Amino acid sequence: MDWKLEVVIVPVSDIDRAKQFYAEQVGFVVDHDTRMGESVRIVQLTPVGSGCSIVIGMGMGADMPPGSLRGLQLLVDDVDAAHAQLVAGGVDVSPVCHFEGATRVEGRGGRWNSFVFFSDPDGNSWAVQERPEDS
Repeated sequence: MDWKLEVVIVPVSDIDRAKQFYAEQVGFVVDHDTRMGESVRIVQLTPVGSGCSIVIGMGMGADMPPGSLRGLQLLVDDVDAAHAQLVAGGVDVSPVCHFEGATRVEGRGGRWNSFVFFSDPDGNSWAVQERPEDS
């Protein structure tokens, strides 16, 4: 049996600001923006090519402070192109970097060791990792 991760709830303080950031600046696809009364709104966004989406909203029962999610990770074929896309979208993104042990060093690394990092307006943090071409 396959177990597939479908949705990750991302806690935000301003739904419209977060929707704009993820859709217009980062490039996620808005799957839906659904209101169910005054106290429930669910916005689902999916990174292009991903089988897993994020959900931002209110009234979902998630009790996490805005900006408390850390270490979300995206996988891309080309970290330099991802960096350029984020910069073009106005995202405050780190330079391409890699790890030497536990130390983050600017510049590309070896297989599975090239990254960029960014945070959404609330401080939820993301890593973007390049996968090797033959993976």
